[in-house]
Amino acid sequence: MIVVTGGAGFIGSVLIWKLNQLGKDNIVIVDNLKSGEKWKNLNGLKFSDIYNKEEFYNLIVEERLPFNIDCCFHLGACSSTTENDADYLLQNNFRYSVELAKYCLPRKTRFIYASSAATYGDGSNGYDDNMNHPENLRPLNMYGYSKHMFDMWIKKMGIGDKVVGLKYFNVYGPNEYHKGDMRSVVHKAFEQVLETGKVKLFKSYNHEYKDGEQKRDFIYVKDAVDMSVHFFENRNKNGLFNVGTAKARTWNDLVTALFNAVGKPVNIEHIEMPENLRGKYQYFTEASLTKINSAGYNNELFSLEKGVEDYVKTYLLKDRYIAY
Repeated sequence: MIVVTGGAGFIGSVLIWKLNQLGKDNIVIVDNLKSGEKWKNLNGLKFSDIYNKEEFYNLIVEERLPFNIDCCFHLGACSSTTENDADYLLQNNFRYSVELAKYCLPRKTRFIYASSAATYGDGSNGYDDNMNHPENLRPLNMYGYSKHMFDMWIKKMGIGDKVVGLKYFNVYGPNEYHKGDMRSVVHKAFEQVLETGKVKLFKSYNHEYKDGEQKRDFIYVKDAVDMSVHFFENRNKNGLFNVGTAKARTWNDLVTALFNAVGKPVNIEHIEMPENLRGKYQYFTEASLTKINSAGYNNELFSLEKGVEDYVKTYLLKDRYIAY
């Protein structure tokens, strides 16, 4: 059985879509659906069962899980970079991950988990995933720190060569609609364009970057899950790997691609950034892909323009989910 925690979420549901394309439907989803619209991500997907995340956690801790896990994609987490409840993040993102890893590894279960580019902090120590000196990283928010804690736990336990950690950079694409403020700028900007004909971006407070010229490594979700599945199909490849494009692009580039995809003239307004975000803002991210390339992944990736165009024309303009 394949377990996907966070399987009803953004990357998780697209991952299941990809596994379905490969003929895999022996999948158990672990997630909390509650009263929101996240359930729509499951429409059209093929899977065997779904467990509430607290129920699944108890079954793991008490070793009462009624089936064997062949591969566990552990993507479930609170991904809010503005979440201030540190105790909640420690339990949800760190402790849950530890207990799941402790369950899977003795049973020879393939364990693939989501880390994050947020672990790199302001980038002053680079974006190299070789993990030679992870103790030097300084995440800028508690979300990033909770992910960093698990990366460090994996290293401390000496099991980095037995698992796969994936440091996702700025992922965008279909099935992120339920994420509220944590949606990609592509989705938020799409709504702004339809409503007002313009897009608002934060001004820069770093003299090295002009307004809107802050750079991020934007990766289309189809590429992100393709990289993830590579490690499902190549079980002799382990370690911590960046999941990005290795091509940093500006917010202005991103929004320009959106305007072009929608067929409207570019109209960008740069606005003040909230003061509580200014000290936690990443001005530049760019994944090094040397390690994942050496692990055999060399597929061609969507350019920013092609990724945004596919997202807008195939999904957003048609109000579609990935499996519709």
